[in-house]
Amino acid sequence: MTSIHHPMPGVPRDTRRRIGLLGGSFNPAHDGHRHISLEALRRLGLDEVWWLVSPQNPLKSDDGMAPLATRVTRARQVAHHPHIRVDAPELLLGTRYTLDTVRTLKRLYPHAHFVWLMGADILPQLEHWLGWRELFQEVAIAAFARPGWSYAALQSAAPRAFARYRLDAGQARRLATCTTPAWCFIPSRLDSHSATALRAGRPKRTRAKGKTIPDQIPSEGARTLPDRSKEIGEQLALVRRSLDDDKAEDVVIIDLAGKSAFADYMVIASGRSTRQVVAIADHLAERLKQARYRVISVEGKEVGDWVLVDSGDVVVHIFRPEPRAFYALEKMWALENVATSKPAKAARRKRA
Repeated sequence: MTSIHHPMPGVPRDTRRRIGLLGGSFNPAHDGHRHISLEALRRLGLDEVWWLVSPQNPLKSDDGMAPLATRVTRARQVAHHPHIRVDAPELLLGTRYTLDTVRTLKRLYPHAHFVWLMGADILPQLEHWLGWRELFQEVAIAAFARPGWSYAALQSAAPRAFARYRLDAGQARRLATCTTPAWCFIPSRLDSHSATALRAGRPKRTRAKGKTIPDQIPSEGARTLPDRSKEIGEQLALVRRSLDDDKAEDVVIIDLAGKSAFADYMVIASGRSTRQVVAIADHLAERLKQARYRVISVEGKEVGDWVLVDSGDVVVHIFRPEPRAFYALEKMWALENVATSKPAKAARRKRA
């Protein structure tokens, strides 16, 4: 079978699970996404939640949009839950609009019970989505309270248009198996995380290799920032030596130059067991510190299936073989490169 038949790896075609769909750019993923997902699992009685990372939201500018593979990788780190799956099925399905994505997923998983999840701040935007009325007919919808976007959002056009199909929050566990249209507003503990706020507070990284900038003293003309490629190359070489010393397997180095602002290189490697994965990560972090390279974070040691060592210019992912095959970061970057190399078509209509 072709990959389009399995846009969500590991999910059987005949699944009868109750599945929440949380779509968006995830630029970046944050605890607010995880909060809504956990609330949905509990309040709606779902079996799992799928995060559908969009290649590009047509209602948003692509300025500051991180590469798809970067967003998927971060989302998987943030989700970190056995009942939350993260992937980018639209890249494989070839769909761009939420309505088309939902219809295709329903066709591929005809026995599943889907619920579209969103924050209440999205309710006023629904009227701008392509085919939003048809979307209500296709899938049950659950909107979760968000700071500043709670009951006021219920007065917007889409909720009013489908007011008579609204379920009381006390009936939320029925939503997944209700005949559509059906939707529900879920008042819950408010979470103030926002991708926009996170991007605004994140210092913008500039690629300074050989870039000329104007000096503040006009008489001195322009000056060139130092070329750090040698230093970064030495850091990458240290990473490779450390992985080799600890018998890491299947080491792959991905050059991110010109593709991402979050690092210059991504390194992917495998350990045969959780103990080896953690040991490889610990030794690498220690060697980087001894060489006076910064180590921003080491994440995932508690489980040991996938440990991320972020040293700024070089980001290292260390997996056990099974999780590495499942998450397929190398494949995700390959798909990203194919997608970005295709000429963009002008969007004729707004979509979600």
